[in-house]
Amino acid sequence: QSWGTRDSRKGTNPAMFLPQNNADLRAAEQARREGYTRIEAWATEAIPAEIRRGVTITVQEVQCGDPECAPIDTAVAIMFPSGGRGMMGIPMEAKDVSKEVLLDAFPTNQVLSAWARGEDAEWPPMDDDDQDFSQGPRLRFEVGQRVVCRVGPDPVTGWAPGRVVQLWYREPAWPANSWAPYKIELDDGRNIFAPGDVDQIIREAN
Repeated sequence: QSWGTRDSRKGTNPAMFLPQNNADLRAAEQARREGYTRIEAWATEAIPAEIRRGVTITVQEVQCGDPECAPIDTAVAIMFPSGGRGMMGIPMEAKDVSKEVLLDAFPTNQVLSAWARGEDAEWPPMDDDDQDFSQGPRLRFEVGQRVVCRVGPDPVTGWAPGRVVQLWYREPAWPANSWAPYKIELDDGRNIFAPGDVDQIIREAN
């Protein structure tokens, strides 16, 4: 039921509830954004100083379609200037993630160094279970669609064109229930994944 549809014949003015509900929504959004900011700062701090330069940290809440997992997961993606990247999933809302929880799920320095060199590294090894995404969030792009992807730290030049080749991509090394919305084949032949379906990471090609 949408706001403003309450039957006024019951003697209740629906407008009475709008300010409070709007305030609650604004407070929830503020708490989410503050959680993102904290997680980004902690994740940046946890990366060794010698490979930290130019790293992009992206935090996003995602809905989990698996009834055995938390309804909302917080996905943390780490992208290095070399093109190396990885991600982790934390089974709670961003506002509830503590520094200790993040560090417990954080990759080792050895894995981070491999990503910094543009290499693949397992984090951590796990079984690859089938996942049903029919009830999951609808993605903006389809297989075959032309896109541009963030591949470097520069907000203007750090983009590369390509096309979507797979939806809901994952690697065996990723934590349980961690999936990237897209796998992309870049025009230069590289294959990368987009860890989030947001404009800061992947956009429609002009």
